[in-house]
Amino acid sequence: MLTAIVHIDCDAARIPEVAAQIAEIEGVSEVYSVTGEVDLVALVRVREHDRLADVIADQVSKVEGVLRTQTYIAFRAYSRLDLESAFALGIED
Repeated sequence: MLTAIVHIDCDAARIPEVAAQIAEIEGVSEVYSVTGEVDLVALVRVREHDRLADVIADQVSKVEGVLRTQTYIAFRAYSRLDLESAFALGIED
């Protein structure tokens, strides 16, 4: 499972609508409205590297109201939760 953390700048008047639309995109697991330098943070989880471009460049960045995205690819997760098994859903690689 590949994870990307996407920082999203958007039209401030449309934050709730933009967040809701992004949350509906397949591959986006969570969207948070946050304080700080960006308006939204989305977690994208996909099985194949090529899907990152499909989700982020071809869908998230084209949502009306999105002004800019900045993507961080996660190398390794450090957590007490076993996220890999939580997202496996019984599907074999």
